[in-house]
Amino acid sequence: MGSLSRLSRALSSTDDYRIYAPFCAKNDTLNPSTFIDCYNPSTNSWDRATSIPGFGENLVLRDFAMVSLGHHIYVIGGRLCRKVSEHDGAGLASQGNPRVVPCVRRYNVRTNSWETCAPMGQPRFNFACTVCNGRIYVAGGQCSLGRAKGISSTEVYDPALDQWRSLANMSTMRYKCVGVTWQGKIHIVGGFVDGDNGNLGPFIMTRSSAEVYDAQRDRWDFVARMWELDVPPNQIVPVNGRLFSSGDCFKPWKGHIEAYDEKENLWNVVHGSHFDCLSPASTQGVQASSNWPPMERLYLTMAPIGNQLYFLAGYRLPGEVSRLRSEVHVFDTAANGDIGWRSFEPIEEQGEKELCGHCCVLKQG
Repeated sequence: MGSLSRLSRALSSTDDYRIYAPFCAKNDTLNPSTFIDCYNPSTNSWDRATSIPGFGENLVLRDFAMVSLGHHIYVIGGRLCRKVSEHDGAGLASQGNPRVVPCVRRYNVRTNSWETCAPMGQPRFNFACTVCNGRIYVAGGQCSLGRAKGISSTEVYDPALDQWRSLANMSTMRYKCVGVTWQGKIHIVGGFVDGDNGNLGPFIMTRSSAEVYDAQRDRWDFVARMWELDVPPNQIVPVNGRLFSSGDCFKPWKGHIEAYDEKENLWNVVHGSHFDCLSPASTQGVQASSNWPPMERLYLTMAPIGNQLYFLAGYRLPGEVSRLRSEVHVFDTAANGDIGWRSFEPIEEQGEKELCGHCCVLKQG
């Protein structure tokens, strides 16, 4: 009865929440665009919410940040990439200019309309972003294409004033770092960094560190070993005062969930979180007698709602026709050793899509 009761409460508590995830069509070069799909946890359904406007033909936006504030979704920065069509080889000119952008666009989920906001002071992609006290903070990232070099600049956006303000630089230039608001403070965790200066071991490498913003002094405090790997994290999300991660940017699913232990400064495996269904290749739903190869995972992203961690995954279904299988698996962080996982009925759709940035959660009403 305890498990059923928790499940019932979890389902009812998601009625007001939606998960928004940005995608582009994987193989559609004739009509490329970056769009946002909306997942409704209470009905286990996907809908096309909108397409991100304003970047011209043959261009898709990638590696941007997407966060929610009130009834708005903010799309921040990123890099524009040109989708090469089959006509390019025939000598037709491709339109659009791949570049890094400082643009900020705001989507109103109530009116289904877009607005252009003040741009960041620094164009950037692969950067950290988080919301704290009604403001949006960005840090690090890359500002130019074709160059594996990070930046240290940070900024904060006030939506009431539609203004960006520069903050103190971090002590380290980082990209593919992760931003998370925890214990009321801005944390920038991990990332590829410049200037390691010959670190002596894996636990004092700058890539394994974090920086915490001190608003009163406008400075960043260095925290050694907050991230155990020299490979940047994929996502870190807070749930009820705890931080959770499922993998790194190369391996977004390790096979289990980890939680951060502040006292020991370690990431520990969460009891009962081992799960095989999110593997890069899955045979779930593929008939054993069909001789089809395993499904290939195309994307994976994580979203917190209440005590729950939602994992949204998409797999390419084997066969001659391009099809996608969307799966949603949920872990209850408050299960306390009881059965923590549950899975929704998978959904199949035509075509394939790939993730262009991480998802965000918005509370309706």
